[in-house]
Parts: sequence; structure tokens; C-alpha cells
Amino acid sequence: MSSRAESFLVGLVGDGVMPSLTPYMHEREGDVQGLRYLYRPIDLLELELPGEAVGGLLAGARQLGFNGLNITHPCKQLVLEHLDEVTPDARRLGAVNTVTIREGRFVGHNTDFSGFAAALASGLPAAKLDRVVQLGAGGAGSAVAYALLTAGVRELVLVDTDAGRCTARAAQLAALFPDQSVTAGTTAGLPRLMPQADGLVHCTPVGMAAHPGVPLDMSLLEPPHWVADIVYRPIETELVRGARAKGCEVLDGGRMAVGQAADAFRIFTGLEPDADRMRAHFLELVAAEEVAA
Repeated sequence: MSSRAESFLVGLVGDGVMPSLTPYMHEREGDVQGLRYLYRPIDLLELELPGEAVGGLLAGARQLGFNGLNITHPCKQLVLEHLDEVTPDARRLGAVNTVTIREGRFVGHNTDFSGFAAALASGLPAAKLDRVVQLGAGGAGSAVAYALLTAGVRELVLVDTDAGRCTARAAQLAALFPDQSVTAGTTAGLPRLMPQADGLVHCTPVGMAAHPGVPLDMSLLEPPHWVADIVYRPIETELVRGARAKGCEVLDGGRMAVGQAADAFRIFTGLEPDADRMRAHFLELVAAEEVAA
């Protein structure tokens, strides 16, 4: 357990990370807990560095006394070869988004999956998990699917516009969870899949400010369904608004963002964050962005 007299220096490495809300969430929670906590974005685009530079940045962070780094696109897989240890879940996922630096050693964690798992447990605690359809099988989708299966989903159908990626991801997850069903579906098959599903999870860019719209025919959603989105800019995506209007229980993408941040804060500091407080602050930040826009 860390002492509150200790100071913390952490950062975020990736492409285009300057607008990230993560530093604000971490620093505010640190302030409330009486910590000296400094969180800095390290933007590869601004530094004109490729993703392969992550190893050098890790070494530099160790020399400069950083306690750890969050890692995002395009470095979540590239960072693996530079680590001394990787947690079992991160190893199974083949991706790391949080690295602690302790006694000169780099230890990799994955809070993408644990952040979504926490979001699902807190935001949809009564969600039925027998059959779930997930749209999107990319990097974030892989972590979310892993979280769903860890949470006990019996049958998971992945749907992606990249059929090859979708089939490969389903096969990888099926091997990790042999007692559960993981299959690849198609967008054309959604009218058949959705009536049998308990819930829908959305993991594509559709609905982001730069990619407005909905990822499926909204007539396929009915009140028995629950709907989870991982897009949080805007927090009220067209999918979330439309599903709620139809009477579905919904989980907005902000809950996963907060879950990731809370888990990383705990890993970096050894202290328990207040996830509800962090979510309230996150919603303030998003609201301020929307007003400014």
C-alpha cells in the first residue's frame, strides 16, 4: 500500500492523446485523496515518433522517475516485448494498456477488459448474459469480448465488417474459453441474431462525433434487450438515445472510460479510487467539452 505522502508521476503514450480526458480524471482523484499526482500525455504524433518508439519512451520514463504509463494506440501490442512481466489476462489478450515501473522493472496490465467488466457490473448489474451480440472485433472489441466472457456470457456472437478479422478473433477467444460459445456473425445476419439475444455491445467508431449514425437497424432493438456502447464522445450517442427511447436498459461509453481510469489509478497508487466520484467528474468534463463545441 502506498503512502499518501508519496508523489506520483505517470503518463499516457499514444497517437493523438493530447485531448484525452484521462489525465484530468487521474489528477482530480489524486487531489481528492491528498496525493501529489501528476499525469502527462506523451503524444507520438506531436513528437513525430512511430509506435516502435515505445520501448525507448519506457526506458526514458524509468530514468526520469515515472511510476508508470498508460499505453494506447498504436502501442498496446508493440510494448509487450519491452516488459519484464505481464499479468495473465493481459498475456491472454496479447495487449497491454497500463505499465507500472517499480524497482526498475516494467509490469504490463490490461484495464481495457477490466474497465468494461466494472462498467457492466455497476451500470447493468441485472443484465442477462446468456446470449450477447457484439458489433466490432478490433482492438477495443477484443478486450470487451474477453470481459463479457469473463463475466459469464454463455454465447457470444462477434460481428465485424472485416470478416477475416472477426473469424480469427472468434477462434482465438473460443480457444481461451472452451466451455463457452464464441462465433463470428455478419451484419446481414443481425435480423436473425437479435431476437435471440439478451444484449448488444457496440465497439465500432460509429456514433463518434466524426462518425455520426447508428451501427445497426434500430428496429432490431426491443425493450428486453440491454445495449452497451463504448463510444463516449458524445456520451449520448444516437445508439444510446435511440435504445433508451425504445425502453432498453443502456450503458454509455463513459462507464468503460471511467472503469479503465479507476483500475489504472489503483494499479499505479495501490489506493482505492472512488469510481462514482470519478464518473461525476468525467461527466463534468464531457459536458464542458460539448458546451465549448
